[in-house]
Amino acid sequence: MNADPIVQTYSDTKGFYDGRQATEYESYRVQPHSRRSVDYFFPKGVGDYHYGEGHPMKPHRLAITNTLVIGYGLHNHIDHFFSPTPASSAELEAFHDSDYIDFLSKLTPKNVDEMFKLHGDMINSSEDCPVFTGLFDFCKQYAGASILAARRLGEESCDVAINWTGGLHHAKKRGASGFCYVNDIVLAIQHLLSRKYARVLYIDIDIHHGDGVEEAFYNTNRVLTVSFHKYNGEFFPGTGKLDDNGSGLGKHFSLNVPLKDGIDDESYVTMFRAVMEPVIATFRPSAIVLQCGADSLGCDRLGAFNLSIKAHGECVRFIKSFDLPLLVLGGGGYTMPNVARCWTYETSVLLGVQLPNQLPSTKYDSYFLTDRRLHPPLVRNVENQNTRASLERIRISIREKLRYLDGAPSVQMQVLPPDLMAWLEDEER
Repeated sequence: MNADPIVQTYSDTKGFYDGRQATEYESYRVQPHSRRSVDYFFPKGVGDYHYGEGHPMKPHRLAITNTLVIGYGLHNHIDHFFSPTPASSAELEAFHDSDYIDFLSKLTPKNVDEMFKLHGDMINSSEDCPVFTGLFDFCKQYAGASILAARRLGEESCDVAINWTGGLHHAKKRGASGFCYVNDIVLAIQHLLSRKYARVLYIDIDIHHGDGVEEAFYNTNRVLTVSFHKYNGEFFPGTGKLDDNGSGLGKHFSLNVPLKDGIDDESYVTMFRAVMEPVIATFRPSAIVLQCGADSLGCDRLGAFNLSIKAHGECVRFIKSFDLPLLVLGGGGYTMPNVARCWTYETSVLLGVQLPNQLPSTKYDSYFLTDRRLHPPLVRNVENQNTRASLERIRISIREKLRYLDGAPSVQMQVLPPDLMAWLEDEER
C-alpha cells in the first residue's frame, strides 16, 4: 500500500518526519484526482458549555479546533460543512434506556441533589460527570452531529465524515461515565448497521479503553471493536485486558491492545499498523468508525504516552488509505492547544491537504503564545515501559485471535439482516 506523499511513513528509511513544508498559509491539495468526498460537522455553540471550574474536560477545545481549521483555510477543501440539529430523545433512545434519557433531560444544577437521591446509580461519579447548565443540550448536539454523519455515509453522500465534537466512548446504556453522558459512537454505529453496512469496524486510539462501545457490541459479530489504550488494572476505566474478547456471537470480535506508560511514536505506529492491517483483511468491514482521542498525545494533562501529533495522525492516514467509508470522531484530550493542533492536522490528513507548521492567526492566539507551531515537541520524561518483547507478545496474541474469526461474518450478505428491517419500516412510516 503506497504511503501518502504528504508525510512519509515508517516503511520509508527516513521516517515519517520528512514531509514537505508549505511556505504560505494558503493550503493546497495533493493528488486532487484521488481525493475522497469529505463532510465536516460542527454544531453551533457546542464549545460554549462548561463542566465546571477545575474539570479537565473542556468543550471550549472544540471551538478552538474549529477556528484553527478555518484559520488554515481547510473549510475551502471540505465538500459539505454542517451545523447539525440536535438529536431528539427518540434518537438517543435507540441505544440508551428511555428512563435514563428522561433523567438527563430533567437534570439541572438546581435539582441535582434531589435527582441523585432518586437516580444516583445512573452516574458513576458526580466529580467525573458533573451536572452543568445545558448538559442535556450539549449531549443532544454532539450526538446529533454523529448521527447525521452516519446518515450521510449511509446515503453515500460522502466518503469521509468528521465530527470532532463526538467520540464520547465511556457512556453506557443506562448511565454516564468518564465525562461521557450519551454514547454518540454507539448511536452512529447502530445507524450504519441499520442503513446498509453489514459489518462495522470500530477503532479507538484514545488513551482510555473504549469500554462503552465494546460493551454495547460485546455479543455481536457485526461490529468488531479494537481499542489501543493504557492498561495497568487501575487506570480508568480499569477494563480492556488482552484476553477480553467478546462473548456469544461476539466471541473474538472485541480486541484490546493494552499498553504501558511512555510508548513512543515508532512503537505505537508500528503496533497500530501490525494490528490493523490483518484485522481489516480478516474482518473485511463495510465501514470504519475511528475514535481519535487526543489524550494519547504526549504532555496530555491526564495521559502518560509520548506520542507526537504526526504519529497520532499517521494512524488516521493509515486507516484512510483503505478507502472504506469512514467516520472520524474526537474523544478525550485535556491539554486544549494540543487537542486543537492534533484534530486540525488530522482534518488536513483526511482532506489530502498539506499545512505549514506555522499556525495561522485566530481569535484564540492566546492559547498558543508559548509555541506558534502546529507540531511542537510533545515528549516529556516518561520512560517507555513497553519493551519490544512485550509489544511482540501482544501482536502475536492479536494475530492468533484473528484465526478464530473463521473469515468475515456475513460476507455474502446481499440484503439487510431481518432484525434490522423493523427499524427501517418504522423510519419509513
